Amino acid sequence: MLTAVPALAQGTQAASFAGAAPLAIAAGAGAFALVAMAVIRTTLVDGKAARRKAAEQIAGLRALVDEYEALLSGTREVTVLWTDENAPKLLGQAASVLPVGRQPESVLNFQSWLIGADADRLARLLEDLRVYGHAFTVSLTALDGRLIRANGWVLGGGTAMRLRPAYLQPGAEPQLAAAAVTSDLASVRAILATLTKPAFARDAQDRLVYANQAYLDLAHALGKSGTETAPPELLEPTKLREHLRACDATDQPTPLALAWERQGAYELVEFPVTGGRAGLLRPTDDHAANAGADALAHISGIIDTLATPIAIFNARRELIQFNQAYVNLWNLSHGFLTLGLDERAILDKLRTEGMLPAQVNYHTWRDAHLQAYSRTEPFEDEPWHLPDGRTIKVISAPAGSTGGVIYVFDDITERLKLESTNKAFSNVQRETINSLSEAVAVFGTNGRLTLSNPRLSALWKLPMNELGKNPHIDQIAEASGKAIPEDGASIWRDLKRGIIDLNPTRSDQTGRINRSDGRLLDYAITRLPDGQTMMTFLDVTESASYSRVLKERNDALVAADVLKDAFVENVSYELRSPLTNIIGFAEMLATDAGPLNQRQTAYVDYIRASSVTLGVLIDNILDLASVDAGIAELRPERLDVHKLVDNARAGLSASFPEISGEKPINLVVEIDPDLPPFIADGTRIVQVLYNLLSNAARFSPPGGEIKLTIAPRGDRMLFVIEDEGPGLTDEMKSAILTRLDNTGATGGRQRGAGLGLAIVKTFVNLHGGTISAERREPRGSRITVNLPRDSSMSAVAE
Repeated sequence: MLTAVPALAQGTQAASFAGAAPLAIAAGAGAFALVAMAVIRTTLVDGKAARRKAAEQIAGLRALVDEYEALLSGTREVTVLWTDENAPKLLGQAASVLPVGRQPESVLNFQSWLIGADADRLARLLEDLRVYGHAFTVSLTALDGRLIRANGWVLGGGTAMRLRPAYLQPGAEPQLAAAAVTSDLASVRAILATLTKPAFARDAQDRLVYANQAYLDLAHALGKSGTETAPPELLEPTKLREHLRACDATDQPTPLALAWERQGAYELVEFPVTGGRAGLLRPTDDHAANAGADALAHISGIIDTLATPIAIFNARRELIQFNQAYVNLWNLSHGFLTLGLDERAILDKLRTEGMLPAQVNYHTWRDAHLQAYSRTEPFEDEPWHLPDGRTIKVISAPAGSTGGVIYVFDDITERLKLESTNKAFSNVQRETINSLSEAVAVFGTNGRLTLSNPRLSALWKLPMNELGKNPHIDQIAEASGKAIPEDGASIWRDLKRGIIDLNPTRSDQTGRINRSDGRLLDYAITRLPDGQTMMTFLDVTESASYSRVLKERNDALVAADVLKDAFVENVSYELRSPLTNIIGFAEMLATDAGPLNQRQTAYVDYIRASSVTLGVLIDNILDLASVDAGIAELRPERLDVHKLVDNARAGLSASFPEISGEKPINLVVEIDPDLPPFIADGTRIVQVLYNLLSNAARFSPPGGEIKLTIAPRGDRMLFVIEDEGPGLTDEMKSAILTRLDNTGATGGRQRGAGLGLAIVKTFVNLHGGTISAERREPRGSRITVNLPRDSSMSAVAE
């Protein structure tokens, strides 16, 4: 009914659509989700299947690669692949081309297994292959004499090289003959190229069409030139025709003996081949016969020349190679040390002779040592400390793919001693530097502190833990600025210029630092041989103060000495005037004053004697003052020695008159009758004699004998004064040798002013002479004055 009414039907249909829209959207979203899930699941299943298939393919490829590598590894050759920037990959048996005991990696060390020229040749060819892609095929000669074929080619984005032993080795001429019978000339040429002996090929017209490198080398040695395809003929024309006729007469190899003076003897053998002939020159002299043995012994020769002891054992522990250094190391006889000897027998003998380290259980130690045969990597054992004091380092390494061990022994005894000595020296150096009163700082070329001592820390107030971190000089300046804020940092910045100066012509520096805290530091910057710079600091604050005080005192002493000289000079001249009056009045009393009683006469004699003594003392004072002032000079002249003695005797009599019955001095004079001429200052010599005689008189008993002996000795004149006094003490002897005079000590009859011997010493030195004193036995003393006979050349007083 609703639909029967159009208006109602239309309204009802619109309402139904409006209510069904959300349901339709939800149903569509659900359907889409189901479809999406189905698609995703299908995709995941397909992806898993694809990955499984890819993994199976990768595994198959890897298996195929492993099969190829296994196939290559089983061949008697080695292949080297360069496919990326990584290390090259080695495939095959490296032992097929390498000597016994070598590691596979040494294949690329051509110098270790190829002769020098071929090693350089292969290196150049390999470089051209990897850089320019030039393929090559070449025959090489190993150090042991084997022939090696090398092929190089470009492989995709990389390169490859194959090394294999040549199928024709030295001594394989029968195989060459067999190959020549069944091969053509072109094939035989490939064989000839691999031979190390001179070989060549002829065409059907008997012309040389090919020669290998050995043939060309021989031709060059004989003074003939040619190329590989146009080689020179080594036979003379006549001999060549005879040889060719002999070859044409038979199909068998025809030998021909050849000899050259410098190249030795050869045997020429030619083989008929299809299209011509092939020939070979075999050395027949002793040198050539031994060439193979020399090649086999080449490695042994290299090992034997090494100073390092080496021994090689095979997998059965049998000795197969050793050198003389190994024999010397263990002091084994060649009769015992033979090839094939078991290593255990060697160890047992060494143990018996006390050559191995002391072990609690020898067999356990030996078994541990023999584990070297099962190792695959080099191994360094603990050092062997032998009973004889030596220390041996033992290194073992696998000898090769077939097993065995290579032992390398190194005597490190001296090295350990040197290390110990160096450590001891370093400790001594460290302790020495630490005990110095100077602060030491050593800076490297990078400006960092490498060495210092505690004094540096104390002097600049820097923490020791900071100095131990090898700080830069800028860090030291910063730390010093904190410790000494006023000028610590600025001082170190100024010192830095001497540290960072790398000029090779720079010189050492010294100077003084006046720090703000009142310390005075003397510094020195010294360039060390290794490029480092050493800086030292010395605190001279106290010594500078002492020096200043000493300088002030010295200036005061100099001033006092000047005053003393002036005083002595003035006083001496002031005393001379009244002394002259005293002497004059004493003479008047003794002669013109009328008769005197005994006591008065004695008093007058005492006055006269004291006046004379005082006058002598004043003269001595003036003389010493003139010497000290540097104005004393000698007036040498030819002298009468007897007159000199008389003047000295007169002065002695005036100083020691006979008073109150006292017996005067008994002076005995002995003068050599044959005196040579004597040139000196007479006044000074009289003063010397007078002072020495008066000194002897003071210490001699009344009436004691004083002896003066004058005699020449060579170009010298000797004056010897002997007395009978109490003897010369050590103090008196010292006084004679200096300008001090102790002769006024108690024991003498009179006291002196301490100037007598001083003036003697001074005047003797002015004449260039010497004075000595000694004790006489049983009593008395002896003073000897030794003067030159001619004093005209003597220097002025200092």
